[in-house]
Amino acid sequence: MSDTIIALATPPGVGAIGVIRLSGPTAIQLVDAVFHGKKLSEQASHTIHFGSIRDEKDQILDEVLVSLFIGPRSYTGEHVVEISCHGSNYIIQELIRLFIRKGARLAQPGEFTMRAFLNGRMDLSQAEAVADLIASNSAAAQQVAIKQLRGGISSEIKKLRQELIDFASLIELELDFGEEDVEFANRDQLRALVQKLLRLIHKLSDSFQLGNAIKEGVNTVIAGRPNAGKSTLLNALLNEDRAIVSEIPGTTRDTIEESLNIQGIQFRIIDTAGIREASDAIEAIGVQKTLEKVRQSAVLIYLFDVIRTQPAELEADLAQLLHDETQLLVVANKMDLNPYTEYKHYANPHFTAEQWIPISASNEMNIEYLKERLYQTVVGQEASMDGAVVSNARHYEALLRAQTSLEAVIQGLDNAVTTDFVAMDIRHALAYLGEITGEISTEDLLDNIFSRFCIGK
Repeated sequence: MSDTIIALATPPGVGAIGVIRLSGPTAIQLVDAVFHGKKLSEQASHTIHFGSIRDEKDQILDEVLVSLFIGPRSYTGEHVVEISCHGSNYIIQELIRLFIRKGARLAQPGEFTMRAFLNGRMDLSQAEAVADLIASNSAAAQQVAIKQLRGGISSEIKKLRQELIDFASLIELELDFGEEDVEFANRDQLRALVQKLLRLIHKLSDSFQLGNAIKEGVNTVIAGRPNAGKSTLLNALLNEDRAIVSEIPGTTRDTIEESLNIQGIQFRIIDTAGIREASDAIEAIGVQKTLEKVRQSAVLIYLFDVIRTQPAELEADLAQLLHDETQLLVVANKMDLNPYTEYKHYANPHFTAEQWIPISASNEMNIEYLKERLYQTVVGQEASMDGAVVSNARHYEALLRAQTSLEAVIQGLDNAVTTDFVAMDIRHALAYLGEITGEISTEDLLDNIFSRFCIGK
């Protein structure tokens, strides 16, 4: 924290401009020493200044704009200087080397944001939202990250956690007077607060399915027998001719992957080779890849031809393909040729009527309904973007552990256990909730989180 750090804040490569960021106690002093223009140490915060930067031989390296942010009114809470130079990789590297010679050091991944956290400019969940915002690839992912950056989850947790801390201090006080049988914490009020926290935790943890799908995307495999219409379905979902469609069985021998955005959720749609006894070595590899992709999928669209597929064949295929982590949609294709087929004709223990979707891929019949069912399968019927949404697996795990501890508090109150056991469960719950916002953190945890950031952020 005593060092002044430097990094390129824009992506590497040739562009119109590059932005070099410095942060630390000597950031303004270092730039002032080589900047020819206004005296930066005499300028107000949040101002921009034009000038040139010269090396030790008084050679002009570039004409630049210098943005000045005087701590603590900056991103990191320290003095921050951002230099906008021309986007030549040579110029950028020469400027960075110049400042390193002057005493700065290269920043580690995420070090600017880590300093913002350590200096109290944001809590840990907000810091993690910075990385999520940079990585967002859809409107929904951006919306979730922005809410988190603005304190969506932490603001809800902090208030109730502070109330629990107040009760915990009264419980701890009772332990100091253990021999006198006094009770400072009202047990009914404690129970009401814990139940209130549990309702919030249930609400947040239930949102993780939606949040994780928005953040990570959803692996979705289209599988079925040859000539079931898998490639036709892929084209219909994408509304373009992405896959080759042929009447010849086994046309698709490798997987084809495309992205499909449905209401803000990124589905990675994977068209696979038909499942059958392969006629040659290449097709056998394609079938094996199909089975591997199915095992890795979050959603399986099992597509079958209602003209050619018997119920026993469908059941046998599902028994081979399904695994515990897969959400299933059974899609009956070519319904325009056989409109009398119904769910009851193919019903078996592997799926329900809600998972049955009749379509005609070639005529794009019911494709929009299939998209809606895909969305609902992933996010659930009650999912909403209105409130705080948990998209971080670390937060989700901490919420589950806090829930277990708070449920133990309720059980302890119900069974009139001794105060020291109630206090211990409250301490555990406070620790798990504190891990989310960073009130309780370890060096290993911080290193793990910020090492995933890009350098320069």
